[in-house]
Amino acid sequence: MRRVCLLGAGLVAGPLIEYLLGYDDLELMVADLDLERARSLVGNHPRGRVFQLDLQDRQALVRLLSGGEVVVSMVPYTFHPYVAEICLELNKHLVTASYVSPAMKALDGKAREKGLVFLNELGLDPGIDHMEAMRLIHEVHNSGGRVVSFISYCGGLPAPEARDNPFGYKFSWSPRGVLLAGRNEARYLLDGSEVVVPAEELFAHYKMIEIPGLGLFEGYPNRNSVSYTETYGIPEARTMLRGTLRYPGWCLKMKKIGELGLLDITEKEWRAETYAGFMREYLGLGESADLKDALAARLKLEANSEVIKSLDWLGLFSEHPLPSRKISPLDLLVSLMVDKLKYREGERDMTVLQHEIVAEYPGKRREKITSTLIDFGQPHGHTSMSRTVGLPVAIGVKLILEGRIHSSGVLTPTVAEIYQPILAELQSLGLAFKEEKNFI
Repeated sequence: MRRVCLLGAGLVAGPLIEYLLGYDDLELMVADLDLERARSLVGNHPRGRVFQLDLQDRQALVRLLSGGEVVVSMVPYTFHPYVAEICLELNKHLVTASYVSPAMKALDGKAREKGLVFLNELGLDPGIDHMEAMRLIHEVHNSGGRVVSFISYCGGLPAPEARDNPFGYKFSWSPRGVLLAGRNEARYLLDGSEVVVPAEELFAHYKMIEIPGLGLFEGYPNRNSVSYTETYGIPEARTMLRGTLRYPGWCLKMKKIGELGLLDITEKEWRAETYAGFMREYLGLGESADLKDALAARLKLEANSEVIKSLDWLGLFSEHPLPSRKISPLDLLVSLMVDKLKYREGERDMTVLQHEIVAEYPGKRREKITSTLIDFGQPHGHTSMSRTVGLPVAIGVKLILEGRIHSSGVLTPTVAEIYQPILAELQSLGLAFKEEKNFI
């Protein structure tokens, strides 16, 4: 019996667990701090076992991981190098859905020495986006072409019928992670020049993107796109941009939230007991001041603007009690958003991923290739986000167990032996790209 150990039974673990338990000769050990959450996903499956685990308990973690052949880490990304160090000690393969951090990258040599596969960036973004990008790029190169432009946008959003709040957004993954992403600067290439977008300007730096069949979205740059000319093997590219998709209106509201300083992660002791009190204290206002008028003036907006109405709807002016008196502004915002921006029973989420490549062939002939993935969650079933993150991770585990990955070390799915079988199986599971080509 093959054994796999899964750390983390969060929002995207359901399809991963279901897929792995579909193997007749595999036993799955699922560990989470919340034992009931793990049990609810495994159910009464005879080859599924659940464990309550605090990652800080290293001895218990070592005992658990020693019983598995492949470890899947779906815990917060900061823990991945810690888990990877233990996997090195125990000679266990490792799979994550997260970006390769410098700490993880530093383990490449040791993992290769032991012949271990540490496969990362195997979710949606990063993950499926890399795989389809490399498939397209290799196809262009194999046809004698050069990739002169690569632009990609990805978003996890409510399906159109579930877009029913002022932010046009609901959380299908870590709420805190969504807000933290708004604190990052962005870099990308445009016509051969590097564009640097400071974090405070991120949400002002968007453009309207049309997705066939769905309409217009806001697209803004995501982290450092410049490095992907090397990652994707396209040093010839003069434009390279990877971005995030949101429904129209998101960027202005998040920009104003940033201007207020509500993305600050610094913990502070607040005298206030309610959100309205917090806002007065934060803005330095007296009890007699009109909170909405004062905030509108601070943000250079009208008091009846959509931004102020949205912040009111969120509860920033309410007498709702603070979750804690010692907390950061960002976490106060998270506590409101996690309640107000959640999916109701039966609502669908939606994943949209679009790559647009301009390829140049001998004779200066140019071709625009657009590849689009649109996927919807299942009402009363798995979310699209959980499928697009969990399924590629599960297929990656299968490839390791079957000995179909011949490289070792810290890997990402940018090589054909990894991305080809994963994309093929995802297509069989209903996650398929629609490709369009036009000479320009």
